Amino acid sequence: MQAPSKSDVAGLLQRLVARELPGGSTLEAWDSFLRAHATLMRRLEVDLAQATGLALADFDVLAQLARAGGELRMTDLATRTLVSRSGMTRRVARLVEEGLVRRANADTDGRGVVVALTDAGVARLTETAPVHLRGVSEMFVAKLADQELALLKSALDKVSVDCTFG
Repeated sequence: MQAPSKSDVAGLLQRLVARELPGGSTLEAWDSFLRAHATLMRRLEVDLAQATGLALADFDVLAQLARAGGELRMTDLATRTLVSRSGMTRRVARLVEEGLVRRANADTDGRGVVVALTDAGVARLTETAPVHLRGVSEMFVAKLADQELALLKSALDKVSVDCTFG
């Protein structure tokens, strides 16, 4: 059997797109969103790691804990950081070894696990946050007008779904 030509494959994709995504710019908007997300996250990850030695995912854990007042139940932390529960367990275990967070049983029922920032975690967050926030400012915020940022937030809020991972 002969392989389809490049134009046959391209035509097939165009027909599928036209059928599933009517309206010419929909796939282009999706592609732009994916490229922006991937490139921004990659740059922020590399810049933070090079400047501070901290992984972006670890920074996110520390930042989410700080935003919540210093502690969260493990399940809530996993939801806020969009990390699976098993992935969060491994990440928190490593951060405990580094002395940046501590684990404790939840006071309310004793069944859940609470993760809390330590003084060292607060210090590490204080050291790394300016690097990360400068990157967000330079690569994202500075490129968009206030009206565009508000519109983008509103649009993305409409498509945000429950991202609780197993």
